[in-house]
Amino acid sequence: MAAPEPPAAPASVPSADPGALDAVETRLLGEEPTLDQAEVAEQAGMSLDVARQLWHLLGFAHAEPEERAFTQSDVHALRLTKDLIDLGILSPDRQDGLVRTLGRSFARLAEWQVGLLADIAVESGIDPTEGLVGLADEVVPKVEALQNFVWRRHLLSVASRMLAVADSGAGTSDRGVCFVDIVGYTSRSRNLSDRELVSWLEAFETSALDIVIEHHGRIIKNIGDELLIVADSAEDVAEIALELTRRGADESNDFPEVRAGVAYGEVVTRLGDVFGPVVNIAARLTTVARPGSVLIDRGMYAALTGTEGSDTDEPEPESGDGSPYRFRRLRRVSVKGYSRLHTWVLQAR
Repeated sequence: MAAPEPPAAPASVPSADPGALDAVETRLLGEEPTLDQAEVAEQAGMSLDVARQLWHLLGFAHAEPEERAFTQSDVHALRLTKDLIDLGILSPDRQDGLVRTLGRSFARLAEWQVGLLADIAVESGIDPTEGLVGLADEVVPKVEALQNFVWRRHLLSVASRMLAVADSGAGTSDRGVCFVDIVGYTSRSRNLSDRELVSWLEAFETSALDIVIEHHGRIIKNIGDELLIVADSAEDVAEIALELTRRGADESNDFPEVRAGVAYGEVVTRLGDVFGPVVNIAARLTTVARPGSVLIDRGMYAALTGTEGSDTDEPEPESGDGSPYRFRRLRRVSVKGYSRLHTWVLQAR
């Protein structure tokens, strides 16, 4: 389930023009770089070692000590970071994780955006080096404003969920966790070009995102041909898993066949990711699920039925007519890290 290699650059893209790169650099940074590392750190009121550490955590390339690769915007960014540290927002145990997450997230976003603009330039017959200069002037301010809006909207969404939990007095973070894996990904990927493979995966992720959002879930991340999905209620994550497998079983739909593993319980949330045994169990169940099926753990079964089920491998009695689900008890399975898990196949009634 390895992530696909990024598509190769189009053969028609010429070598980068240093003059064009300098022009793009000046436009994106707001001014021509004139400062070295020591000067930036001094003006920001921060030690050179700390400045270098933050720079590397953000994922930026190494700069030689005497290289004048920085501007006043770098000074301003370090000052803002220092302010957050002084206010206690970025404590030592949070500092590395937050800065590293920012760097990784924006690096991936920038990679996709520049690749998209380069493709558009090639398709339009525009010299990419010249086109990027114009696009930097016209497109970047709009994208920047849109990114800021989307970020604030997501802040509101996350804050609303946290406040809802606090108001309920529950004080827990019970969630449904679902891993979805494309069946036959390796064999199919061998028959596709890099560009076709990326296009196919993007179509899959777009369709999956529509389903997840419709049922109040969130895609935490994609890992090659696999999605990690979280929802606050067992019913929502059940509907997500069932709809994804149903769509994959529809031969008239281009959506690929998938299998899913779902677990429910308390999870740890950190920097936009989720951790804990519930996450691990959902991942393990996916590896043993049959194509087109949804396997659930005991926590998920209990959340959907109100009973934990028996400790034997005997079939469970049918749930009441009012339940939208059917459960088929399986013999307990042993997977990496977990021995004899209680598992059920989840089906829509």
